[in-house]
Amino acid sequence: MLLERGKTDDAISLLERAVSLHPANGENYYYLAEAWLVKGNRAQAEEFNHLAGTYLKEDSHWMEKVLGQRKRIKVSSKTG
Repeated sequence: MLLERGKTDDAISLLERAVSLHPANGENYYYLAEAWLVKGNRAQAEEFNHLAGTYLKEDSHWMEKVLGQRKRIKVSSKTG
């Protein structure tokens, strides 16, 4: 919700706490990657996207989202 409301820094802070509490929750990494992508930090977005893929590799629905995000990260690196 924070990302949807444009509160990217708040979202990052909350998601970092969530990751520290539940480090194997791939969805948190996905949303962290999304937040860093919004902020224009491709390196951080790539790192968290990779972790999301590691933890969500058995979930085809989430992997579709992770791979779509990965493509958007690559496009942002070419345009940014």
